[in-house]
Amino acid sequence: MDKIGSWYIGIAAEAFVAGLFARCEYKVSVQYGANQPEYDLLVEKDDKIMKVSVKGSQDGSWGLTQSFKKGNNYHTAADIWVGRHGEKTVICLVQFKNVGLAEMPRIYLALPCEIAIELKKYRNNIGDTILYRQI
Repeated sequence: MDKIGSWYIGIAAEAFVAGLFARCEYKVSVQYGANQPEYDLLVEKDDKIMKVSVKGSQDGSWGLTQSFKKGNNYHTAADIWVGRHGEKTVICLVQFKNVGLAEMPRIYLALPCEIAIELKKYRNNIGDTILYRQI
């Protein structure tokens, strides 16, 4: 499939994630439009609420901390990014690379601190702003 615009990837990613949580019997509230502050979805089950930040990708990577890099090293940028998320926020990474139009994308859930640990490991522990997933 040809590369499509990032706005469309963001909307599609949110729709897939909302559908999966609903299928798992979570109540889902959607903030319409991609790139909402901190989270895109609120999901609730058994009176427990999570904020879900959805990040879509079609190339095997997610740029996550680059806006915090200016004047900071990669580790500090990752720490600042983690600090921008509340304790009830999870990150949902959606990967469309090598996924046909009628296929389900690969979807991963992680805590912001878990992602920061991975970002800091890149390039012999120098770090990076982009999370990569080998397909």
